[in-house]
Amino acid sequence: MTQTFADQALTLDLIGDYAVLTLNQSAKRNAMTKAMWSALPAACAAVEAAEAAKVLIVRGAGEHFAAGADISEFEVVYGTREAATAYRNAVSGGVDALAGLSKPTIAMIRGACVGGGLALALACDLRLAANDARFGITPARLGLMYGLSDTKRLVDAVGASAAKNILFTGEIMTADEALRIHLVNSLHAPDALETAVLAKLAQITSSSQWTARKVKQVVAMILNGQATETDQTRAWILDAVEGPDFAEGRAAFMEKRSPSFPFR
Repeated sequence: MTQTFADQALTLDLIGDYAVLTLNQSAKRNAMTKAMWSALPAACAAVEAAEAAKVLIVRGAGEHFAAGADISEFEVVYGTREAATAYRNAVSGGVDALAGLSKPTIAMIRGACVGGGLALALACDLRLAANDARFGITPARLGLMYGLSDTKRLVDAVGASAAKNILFTGEIMTADEALRIHLVNSLHAPDALETAVLAKLAQITSSSQWTARKVKQVVAMILNGQATETDQTRAWILDAVEGPDFAEGRAAFMEKRSPSFPFR
């Protein structure tokens, strides 16, 4: 099943127990238009509503992930303070919708992953990349500013000093450098990247989705400053003990078989 958004510039394919969101503007290296940013919340809502889809893969069509925002729109979207406010709201709303998805997300990165493209990748839980991919955030080359939420996700991934270096210089870094600073989780030969992503997908989809979604919530709490158990996290621990996934996991362990977790 395929759904399209932003006049087919975004496509969402539901494939068995996962979904694939494709940035579909390969002629412009998948540069993100305002319409694409604006459509991201609806695409993410469709993933959220698809009960069978346990994991979302985000990818770019063709040879690139995303080369950033579509600069050809800048004269219009930054033409006035009011237009700039509307545009930034569309960008932040789209990225935040992806970051806020309850289901695990994987960015499959080829070629350019720059600016807004890297913001999208950072909004995903895991980032697997081709070893010839290129990364950067370039507002310093344009006299613009990266938003606070996007900057926080960068700092969370690579630390404050590395984030400042990326943002101060706007330099384009190699995949090896991105791996060294923990911007990506792993590198793969370009022709092996999809296989690696599907292998990671299989690991996640075979595990408890109840656990995966609670992991996302707890990690988000930690990144937002929570350092001790709360009444909510204590309740989740007890909910797990009483839940159907734990019952299935325990039974599968005792019966020496692979579990088939019921939570969706």
